[in-house]
Amino acid sequence: MFSLTVRDHFMIAHSFTGEIFGPAQKLHGATYVVEASFMRPELDDDDLVVDIGLAGEVLGKILGEFNFRNLDELEQFEGRNTTTEFMARVVFDRLAEAIENGRLGPTGQGLTRLRVELHESHVARAAYEASI
Repeated sequence: MFSLTVRDHFMIAHSFTGEIFGPAQKLHGATYVVEASFMRPELDDDDLVVDIGLAGEVLGKILGEFNFRNLDELEQFEGRNTTTEFMARVVFDRLAEAIENGRLGPTGQGLTRLRVELHESHVARAAYEASI
């Protein structure tokens, strides 16, 4: 399996509901470093996994939807704890939709698997990976 990974980041504010979160129940900020890995069993005719420029551009646009936002204020997340794990899945779903809609160009058509990893800090990270 071949893979290509692009990296970007976004900064958010949010709070959590539930005693398990301790002080994180209060409004706080986070800067996530995001790695999106695109995978396919064979390279395309140009020996690519995916167009690296398009992959970075699409990831950046997706993250731009959340950058400098308070996630508690977004209707789409109402009633949810926007944990690192949860947000990894959100970014994954948006990237998978972009692939399905052809936004990664012809090279995106051969992708079979996607992994999105959010680095919350130098000691903690979470990911979501699945076939697409």
